[in-house]
Amino acid sequence: MKKRARVIYNPTSGRELLKAKMIDILNVFEQAGYETSAYATTPEPNSARDEAERAAKDGFELIVAAGGDGTINEVINGIAGLPKRPRMAIIPAGTTNDYARALHIPREDPLEAAKIVLKNQTVKMDIGQAGESYFINIAGGGQLTELTYDVPSDMKTIFGYLAYLVKGAEMLPRIKPIDMDLVYDGGEYKGKATMFLLALTNSIGGFEQIVPDASLDDGKFTMIIVKQANLVDMLHLIVLALNGKHINDPRVIYRKTNKVIAKSTDRMMINLDGEYGGDAPMTFRNLKQHIMMYANTDDIPDSAITEADVLEAEQKFMKEVEKLPEE
Repeated sequence: MKKRARVIYNPTSGRELLKAKMIDILNVFEQAGYETSAYATTPEPNSARDEAERAAKDGFELIVAAGGDGTINEVINGIAGLPKRPRMAIIPAGTTNDYARALHIPREDPLEAAKIVLKNQTVKMDIGQAGESYFINIAGGGQLTELTYDVPSDMKTIFGYLAYLVKGAEMLPRIKPIDMDLVYDGGEYKGKATMFLLALTNSIGGFEQIVPDASLDDGKFTMIIVKQANLVDMLHLIVLALNGKHINDPRVIYRKTNKVIAKSTDRMMINLDGEYGGDAPMTFRNLKQHIMMYANTDDIPDSAITEADVLEAEQKFMKEVEKLPEE
């Protein structure tokens, strides 16, 4: 029986480029050996999540999330809790497209992004769990992480990164540290902090030096805690972070951890992939190699995939075996 794929796409993403190229996109997945159909999300809450769960339970072998990082997050939330999970592919059509950036998938042309499936390269991606929800890129808490809630979606679409920079400049003078109690592997931070972040990839808001040593499949979050900082400190740290020089700064705690328990005596809203995900207290767990994802592994640095050396060794071994004379 032929394998089946379901493309779940946001018809309003990417100035409706997805809708215009959908026939060609479906043909690409047909070429890859999948009998492919499409589902356009609706304004109803959890439309992409519910369709992803339905398709997975119906036995589809591949689910393609086409849209912004929010659409990808919803699809992940539809399948992450299932015992049998299909493979995934993504076609970016959002504002920042952090996940596509980390997987080195073309971000300007949906059709070229779809063609990644033809390379037949995959990564077993880590994902994060926060309470009953899942996230693919970042989780965090503190006033600076609330920035994404305040940028209107139409402003994101039109101005992209500029929208975040403008809003960030507006918010910085009002940002105040709050009491945090963060328990992580081998340690605990208890005190005032401006924010904490848990990253699964190296791309946050389009910037790739904030987590320069991120791994996609090692079972660890990269945790960043920014201690109490005034406006001048924050501006200095932002400049350092853009160049990856914040890691050893005494105002920052930078650690690898599989689990974090976050508490606060203040109200601390939790950000999951740029959206409000509830309030602390909350426990975060890294689900190691939880989703098999099509990716452009030729361009992903070896250091970002822990199994790369093993796979390369296996491939070399098989090539040597093929050279052996048959008995």
